[in-house]
Amino acid sequence: MTRTDGHTGRAGDRRRAPTIHDVARVAGVSRGTVSRVLNGGQNVSPAALEAVNAAIRKTGYVVNRAARQMVTGRSGSVAFLLTEPQERLFDDPNFSNLLRLCTAELALHDIPLLLMIAGTEDERRRNMRYITAGHVDGVLLISSHFGDPVTAELKKAGVPLVMCGKPMDHSAKVAHVAADDRDGARDMVRYLVESGRRRIATVTGPLDTPGGVDRLAGYRDSLTAAGLPADEALIATGDYSRRSGELAAEQLLERAPDLDAVFVASDLMAQGVLAALERAGRRVPQDVAVGGFDDSPAATAARPALTTIRQPYDRISAEMVRVLLAQIDGDDPAAVILPTELVRRDSA
Repeated sequence: MTRTDGHTGRAGDRRRAPTIHDVARVAGVSRGTVSRVLNGGQNVSPAALEAVNAAIRKTGYVVNRAARQMVTGRSGSVAFLLTEPQERLFDDPNFSNLLRLCTAELALHDIPLLLMIAGTEDERRRNMRYITAGHVDGVLLISSHFGDPVTAELKKAGVPLVMCGKPMDHSAKVAHVAADDRDGARDMVRYLVESGRRRIATVTGPLDTPGGVDRLAGYRDSLTAAGLPADEALIATGDYSRRSGELAAEQLLERAPDLDAVFVASDLMAQGVLAALERAGRRVPQDVAVGGFDDSPAATAARPALTTIRQPYDRISAEMVRVLLAQIDGDDPAAVILPTELVRRDSA
């Protein structure tokens, strides 16, 4: 039986996939204009760009990425490279939040995001072989540690790269996007001082990461400004995990039982601090005020809800993508530092 829509009616038949010519016809533009839109939109008027994008949606056209790669020399994809153990992606809400937001931002450019985890040496080698072979156009590097060879290897291979957070090596000309960690820590500790707290402890992040170093520096800045001593007995180091916050709080209570506040360098660690304080019979905030950092879902899930420093993750993700795509198009590496915000809740 012959059908009027052009199908024969036989099993296994499929409608013809829309082509670039169909998009051009529906948009009322030339095939060359459609091609320029698909390859970045340079030298295309706003009206033509809007018409082509509308035609793509109407026709259901899907880019042939293999063909595009042959023409442009690009893969059309970007890697999200997390240099932490796999379980941290699921345990730490900051990483999953960044992954979600970067994926959504790249989707606006029709670019898929490949998740890669390099928490071990074998994983690092495998992922670096894949990346440097040209299978991705650039890398969003998450949670780089001092001495980690990934950044240097990517730079040597000429792979466009944007770090989340400042590079530990200040001489390295690496594109990065970060919240102002030091200023955020200053704000939190200043707030605790202005609330009448005088024995203010801190649980730092890893001191081989820029966030760990800068948040500790901000803590010290505000104590100095307030004329309070930076007592080393009031400083304990964590690794951004809940358990490390719990252990650090136990150490602090043993060394400085008179502490009346704790600035914690992440909300997840602050949950551990709250658990340790509860076991020790310390009321929050009456006996001990607790301030976190990030304003992640861990802050609102905590009991009491955490006073914390908000990192603008939506802007961080958008800027990371913008800076990376600009590099892929040939721009020089750029650095963006974004302001933080103090969020007052019940813990301080």
